[in-house]
Amino acid sequence: MKNNNTPVIAIHGGAGTISAATTSATQAQAYHDALQSIVRAAQAQLLKGASALDATCLAVELLEECPLFNAGHGAVFTHEETHELDAAVMDGATLAAGAIAGVCHVRRPVRAARAVLEDGAHVLLAGAGAEAFAREHGLEMVEPFFFSTEARRQQLYRVRDTGRVVTDHEGAAMTPPLDEGKKFGTVGAVALDMHGHLAAATSTGGMTNKRVGRIGDSPLIGAGTYADDRTAAVSCTGSGEMFIRVAAAHDVCARMAYGGATLEAATHAVVHQSLPAIGGTGGLIAIDRHGNLSLAFNTEGMYRGHARGDEAPATAIFA
Repeated sequence: MKNNNTPVIAIHGGAGTISAATTSATQAQAYHDALQSIVRAAQAQLLKGASALDATCLAVELLEECPLFNAGHGAVFTHEETHELDAAVMDGATLAAGAIAGVCHVRRPVRAARAVLEDGAHVLLAGAGAEAFAREHGLEMVEPFFFSTEARRQQLYRVRDTGRVVTDHEGAAMTPPLDEGKKFGTVGAVALDMHGHLAAATSTGGMTNKRVGRIGDSPLIGAGTYADDRTAAVSCTGSGEMFIRVAAAHDVCARMAYGGATLEAATHAVVHQSLPAIGGTGGLIAIDRHGNLSLAFNTEGMYRGHARGDEAPATAIFA
């Protein structure tokens, strides 16, 4: 096992039935390049002594700004052709957590979640109250069209005609790259810093054609996001309702704390047993207090990247 002084960063850009058979080298390279640059930025901060919380928030901010992913700029549309964004952060050292849900003017939702954590009065703020809080804390606000891309709008139109609500990669007719109709659109990061502390952060635009007001697992502490220095940091991506029902992120940590499971065994049990038992698909990234890493998913692919210490980052899309 690596000692706790070796920092580790891992990120994900969503899981789903991304098809290797229909993925061109150019499409794949765009994702690898984005994941590489974001991992490197967070890795550099960790090597300078930054906290795991700072590194995960930086990584998720950069993912939110990249239109390849369904968080921030490039977020999917609700049934009413609006955007509702969710994000959460958790500090494993203190179990402090902050989250926001259903916002449409906050440029970087993860910053608002971090502000909720630092304020300390609440854990989860939603809707207009969350936006007022963000304004009071001086965060950058934008008009909702900032998050829109034409590819996402066309994705909504195709899905809305079917009457379905889909995660960000369902439906074979969606726009490339990488079969954008069949991706679970969430981004996240987990980190272990050189001080031995863990943190997790997650952000999402939700589900295409979702009902206004729908909230998934990403901003729910214990469902899509969790971190505890005694066990692990976890960020999830997938069919959010199912992740909520099995308290996926916390269950990984609970299996380790109470059952003595290794990180690999705990994540495997959640991703390949608990979730499929109720029809749940997707994946998660997790780092334990020893620096062990798990990037588990039960779909064909999950956009992911990681780096340990000063080693070159590794990125992958398929199994």
